[in-house]
Amino acid sequence: MNHSKSPIPVLSEQVTHAAVGVIQHENGLVLLGERPVGKAWAGYWEFPGGKIEVDETAEQALKRELHEELGIKVKTLYPWLTRTYDYEAKYDANGKLESPAKTVKLHFYVVTEWQGEPFGMEKQTISWQNPEKLSVSPMLPANAPIMTGLSLPPMYAITNLSELGEEQFFECLKAALQNGLMMILVREKQLSPEELFSFAERVMEIAAPYEAKVFIHSDIELSQTLNAAGVHFSSLDLMGLQARPDGMLCGASCHNALELSHAASLALDYVLLSPVESTRSHVDATPLGWDGFASLIVDYPLPVYALGGMDAEKLAKARSYGAHGIAMQRASWKVNEV
Repeated sequence: MNHSKSPIPVLSEQVTHAAVGVIQHENGLVLLGERPVGKAWAGYWEFPGGKIEVDETAEQALKRELHEELGIKVKTLYPWLTRTYDYEAKYDANGKLESPAKTVKLHFYVVTEWQGEPFGMEKQTISWQNPEKLSVSPMLPANAPIMTGLSLPPMYAITNLSELGEEQFFECLKAALQNGLMMILVREKQLSPEELFSFAERVMEIAAPYEAKVFIHSDIELSQTLNAAGVHFSSLDLMGLQARPDGMLCGASCHNALELSHAASLALDYVLLSPVESTRSHVDATPLGWDGFASLIVDYPLPVYALGGMDAEKLAKARSYGAHGIAMQRASWKVNEV
């Protein structure tokens, strides 16, 4: 099941459905456009896209809109997030209504291949931007939270000290970072608090020159002490959480719809959903399968990493089923193997 192919239901007057394209270069830069004078929210920056017409799929609408707005032909795109946003009525300085209140449901896609060079066909200014270092503003309110998700790389590695041993693990870590690894979860339940502190500190020291993001598993205090990028909650800890901690990125492990819903209600930055395929770590768990994975994240608002039986070759497949990326434990550390 791939929800990118599903027709959009009959549109109601209360909700406007729109397809939105995150046009992304291999270097991570994304294309933004400034709404021109004469349009609602003129001067605000946004991702390109537009309203989905009746009987039109989100994918069809996006391809049409990007051709009309930018003159490009989409070749490869992946379903990503779906977010609902309530716009309040907007008035000008004289109290005249500029745009009425409305609710929009935004179907985001990541576009990785296209034909032609993007050009402002509607006389809008366009700009390639680093999601973590925007040089344009203000962002259209519905688009602003998307930047955090775009700052998360597609490959997420989980440490495996218990199987590799210290010397081999750190050799593999250095090689993986040199090969482009940018996101790491420190998860070593067998370590004492003192041992975990020492291990996590060393991981962060090695990762720092590469500006890789390091997350600590279910330990807010340790994450804060080490000034890690964030904390990752187990599914058990997630369900006991009433509010996300401030000042850091937050993710969580999920296995079902209830856990996914709670993570979304807390506005976490990402989730891991597992197991997609069978895995040695959880031999008794029933795999979701790709269709099961996709069905759980239809219309989901957070970036989702597929976990369980993953390797780098499955990234494109995972993205075609709506995943932001893939998370791996053993497969992340095979970089030194012949």
